[in-house]
Amino acid sequence: MSGSTTPSERAFVLGLDGVPWRLIEQWSDEGELPNVARLREEGASGPLDSTRPPTTPLAWPSIATGVWPDKHGLYGFQNLSSEYSHEMYTSRDLAQPALWDQLGPAHVGNVPMTYPASEIDGTMVTGMMTPSTDRQFTQPPDLQDEIDSRIPDYEISLDYPEYADRLDDFQVAVDDMLAKRRELMELQMDRAGDDWQLFFFVYTAPDRFQHLVWDMDKLLAHYKKLDEIVGEVIDYTDEHGADLYVVSDHGFGPIEDLVYVNRILENEGYLVRREDEGTRGALASLGISKDSITGALSRVGITEETLIQSLPRRLVDSVAEQIPGDHALYDVDFDRTVAFVHDTGNLYINDTERFDSGIVSPSEVPQVKADIQAALESATDADGDPLLEVFDGDDLFPTDDEAPDLVLSGQGTYESRSAVSDEILGDTGTYDASHRSEGIVLCRGPSIAADATLRGARVVDIAPTLLHGIGKPVPENADGRVLFDAFDKEAPPAKTKVERSTVGRVDTGEEVDENFDDVEDRLKGLGYME
Repeated sequence: MSGSTTPSERAFVLGLDGVPWRLIEQWSDEGELPNVARLREEGASGPLDSTRPPTTPLAWPSIATGVWPDKHGLYGFQNLSSEYSHEMYTSRDLAQPALWDQLGPAHVGNVPMTYPASEIDGTMVTGMMTPSTDRQFTQPPDLQDEIDSRIPDYEISLDYPEYADRLDDFQVAVDDMLAKRRELMELQMDRAGDDWQLFFFVYTAPDRFQHLVWDMDKLLAHYKKLDEIVGEVIDYTDEHGADLYVVSDHGFGPIEDLVYVNRILENEGYLVRREDEGTRGALASLGISKDSITGALSRVGITEETLIQSLPRRLVDSVAEQIPGDHALYDVDFDRTVAFVHDTGNLYINDTERFDSGIVSPSEVPQVKADIQAALESATDADGDPLLEVFDGDDLFPTDDEAPDLVLSGQGTYESRSAVSDEILGDTGTYDASHRSEGIVLCRGPSIAADATLRGARVVDIAPTLLHGIGKPVPENADGRVLFDAFDKEAPPAKTKVERSTVGRVDTGEEVDENFDDVEDRLKGLGYME
């Protein structure tokens, strides 16, 4: 696909992770974000509906492919096996071709779920889920040397637990991370020159910042830095005659309480904890639990993270199964459990076909699922307000029999968690805010209408719209639609029928043998994992 491209054949996707429409709309109306305001005045814009649940590992692949998780294959950060073990999802699990597989030259920077880097026509620097910069995280490999030279101490992410009680330092660290990410974008722009068809670059800083800091003054200061980046990208796309799409994978909002869904299942008789017998019983009788052990270790300067990093993962798993605690997998008796929640909001019926110790026959699953959905939807707080929003997995993911049976999210200021707790509600600790369904989409460019409003846009609509906008075919299995309201009525995309193409399912045949302990620690620090 290499070769010179004409200006009308280019598109730039600028990702601002976790930015909600409400704040963008308010602050651009008030004149605080002049470049965002310019995007809205000179282009098309509106809220962007996310996946269910509205989380990074589902939503960014949906933006990049135009299909929902049942087709692209990623349902969270961790893939659940029939043996109730889990491993991290990687780019090798992405089953649907992404935009950078269909267009080229393409330059992809810091997009979540792209590790290990793929060999594409262009450049790729992997993002969230990259274990560390000690691994190869670029294609071509020599790009890593250039990053080391031009951006010393470049980081994929931060050690979030380190900043739990140092929020002023955290703000400085996030600003530094944002600045280095901008340098990376400029480095890839230099590499691209004038010969490119797709640029896809994501800034994850707003998401990370908002999890721990939900203060409007501090957020506005951060958003003004994002607005400067938007201005730079507007100039860049103008110079290259490209369409620009500024998108977020989900929105954000404050949280006040955590909801431990597995506790609700336990109260309703659907989940049974492992009994403290054998080694577990002996340890429990001595008052030894996960909390007591980690507390003792911390007093002598050994953190849980250090212990995990120092020992083989299988040994960690084996020990964890013997120590009484609150893990959604280690501390559940699957021989007696009907259903359980794993990862971020994925509920599974423990059926005999899917799981090794399943106890629910496939014929019973529909009724069991309906009963559990009713029980979860009826869970309320002291004021009678519902705690959870619950979706049927068959409705969300109709093409995949291995998809979660139910998907749930916290209602309002409630945030769901999968740990096995003694209480249904818990304190949020260091977390100020979390994900909401309403993100953003702002478009501008040669084919885009001015001052246009987009209604009903979804994350899966971005890829089809972008492809059609630059005159390329849309995969026939795309779940998204072309947002024709975005196009100028006189521009070719508004007057051209959508061309369809057949794309094959991606099958790399490769397994990623990688230690993701550092990644897990970062995810725990953001509240994404227990």
